[in-house]
Amino acid sequence: MSDVATPIETQLETFRPELTGYCYRMLGSAFEAEDAVQDTLVRAWKSYETFEGRAALRSWLYRIATNVCLTMLGSAQRRARPMDLAPAGSGHATHPGEPRPDEIWVGPVPDGRVLAAVADPAQVVADRESIRLAFVAALQHLPPKQRAVLILREVLAWSAQEVADLLELSVPSVNSALQRARATIAATDKTTQVLEPGDEEQKKLLARYVQAFEAYDLTALTALLHEDATLSMPPLPLWLRGHDDITAWMSGTGAGCEGSRLLPVVANGLPAFAQYRVAVDGDGHTPWALIVLEISDGLIAGVNNFLDTEHLFPLFGLPDRLPA
Repeated sequence: MSDVATPIETQLETFRPELTGYCYRMLGSAFEAEDAVQDTLVRAWKSYETFEGRAALRSWLYRIATNVCLTMLGSAQRRARPMDLAPAGSGHATHPGEPRPDEIWVGPVPDGRVLAAVADPAQVVADRESIRLAFVAALQHLPPKQRAVLILREVLAWSAQEVADLLELSVPSVNSALQRARATIAATDKTTQVLEPGDEEQKKLLARYVQAFEAYDLTALTALLHEDATLSMPPLPLWLRGHDDITAWMSGTGAGCEGSRLLPVVANGLPAFAQYRVAVDGDGHTPWALIVLEISDGLIAGVNNFLDTEHLFPLFGLPDRLPA
């Protein structure tokens, strides 16, 4: 039973971060997740008088959130990453293609919006693992109810009976869905290392990345990448694989990034940077991309440049200009 001495609005609001994390994993978009959670909390507030307390308040909210997400997914296109939609392109391309609608992309999310504060370092790592770009993208390959089963069972550690009750399924159906979901995730999730501020080797790698990028030293930058590293630029469809194409792009069509400045942020449990290019008017630097890095075995395996700075920089609380 919930605490009757605490206003219901306050009780509901305490669940916002974890519900946003759940809805983000379900929907693949930070903005859709926030809309879903707001809808969930409004519905809960309006119907609270009918809540009889037979289930815990948390379970009741997850039931509402799940229904909201399933409704949203019923008419939505599956979100993806550029690598899911077409073969790698050429670094010598003079045009990266026309921007595709936001609704088709898996987008980044600030950790602070979707992860509750915890003291256990192991739990912090586990929570970050569950919002990695590759994992969230892999989730989008699952049918919506299978997706909910996997998240509730594997990420939130609900029992099979709890999940069955929430989704109105039998326990055998939940177990079967979980088995199928695990197989799909194993085939599509590319494991990468989450941000670990205490990891000295990771800190050195990121410092070298910033130094090389801001100096636009492409030789030094390439040395930090896996040979088959990828570079993508949503909402543009073009993506690249390997040293030669990435270097060709950055020294050619992408050469306007020379002189950029980087500010560190954290997105999807991964190291990330806000990139500011030299302003057209020459006065300081203006937003260009949110760069989310994927690291594997001590090198950078993926460089994900999200170009929708108009919406993403406010979401991450980033300034709209850096002074000269």
